[in-house]
Amino acid sequence: MQSTISWPPVRRLVGALAACAALAETSGCGVPVDAVAGISVTADGDLLGVMMVCGHRIDGATLYVADSDSEADVGSWSTARPLKAGLATWPLDAPAVGWTATTSLKPLTAKTTYTLYGWTEDNSWSSRSVSFTLTDLDGLTPGTVRYEGEKSAVTVPVAEFKARACEDG
Repeated sequence: MQSTISWPPVRRLVGALAACAALAETSGCGVPVDAVAGISVTADGDLLGVMMVCGHRIDGATLYVADSDSEADVGSWSTARPLKAGLATWPLDAPAVGWTATTSLKPLTAKTTYTLYGWTEDNSWSSRSVSFTLTDLDGLTPGTVRYEGEKSAVTVPVAEFKARACEDG
């Protein structure tokens, strides 16, 4: 019995499917963003991490050197219970109820850009990050938050951050 399959179309179909699979594999599918990280200061000038969770959860946050080839962690914190929708803050350089420093905050240096972002242990959700230098921190006062707005980094009162952050991007 002779085969009635025309092999050139089958080969083209297999090639097209392989190309689609490769495209899907490399198309930048990343961890979905559903929170916004920010940075603030206390009345004593100590750094505060700020996280506005928009709807799902965040399990922790990491601060790293953004302009380094190694992207070395400068500090990392995990929560005792996942953060749910709403605003959370924690001191970056001191123990805090509900937070564990998995990497204690290292000293920050001038002319270095740092990035803070939130994550989940299973990579199901993440936050939009915020980048800053020590000079950027000079513009912060207690009750204000620096975060990445719709087009650039902005510093706003906490109430405005809480109201706008999830809509800005």
